[in-house]
Amino acid sequence: MDGSTRELVVLLDEDHRHVGVADKATVHTGDTPLHLAFSSYVLDARGRVLMTRRALDKITWPGVWTNSCCGHPGPDEPPEAAVRRRARQELGMELADVWPALPDFRYRAESAEGIVENEVCPVFWAYTDDEPSPSPDEVAEYTWVEWADLVAAAERAPWALSPWSVLQIPAMPAPERAWTADGSGVRA
Repeated sequence: MDGSTRELVVLLDEDHRHVGVADKATVHTGDTPLHLAFSSYVLDARGRVLMTRRALDKITWPGVWTNSCCGHPGPDEPPEAAVRRRARQELGMELADVWPALPDFRYRAESAEGIVENEVCPVFWAYTDDEPSPSPDEVAEYTWVEWADLVAAAERAPWALSPWSVLQIPAMPAPERAWTADGSGVRA
């Protein structure tokens, strides 16, 4: 976002009801209020999952491997629309499909810097035929991985992934796609 536009996040109460908005730049502190976010895991035609490494100059969890992209829906923005928006902004990708994986996911995590994530964070699967062209402000590098390998990594090396990914991956249903011999995917 440019300097003239504030990014707003939706504040929530304990029953996940919208109770207001706040400037994203001021929300993430040592006492972060509960707010709405999302995570997404993008699939390619071979059924692989796109994992990204957070840019090294990110305020929290710099250089950590995580989901494909994540962010915050704006006020009155459906989470699926926010997933598509952030995929364009962070990854330079258009998504052909987006569908829920963990619609009620919630987590709290504290970074080494003392910044708290406190989010109701629906998790989505997405599909694209595009190859990433990531924004260097968001993504240091990326890789496509097999789902089974990612599940094993979250179990065996949780220290190598973002805390939200470590919680999300084992709880997610396997990707909802049937894969044909020629590599083209069809949503199940």
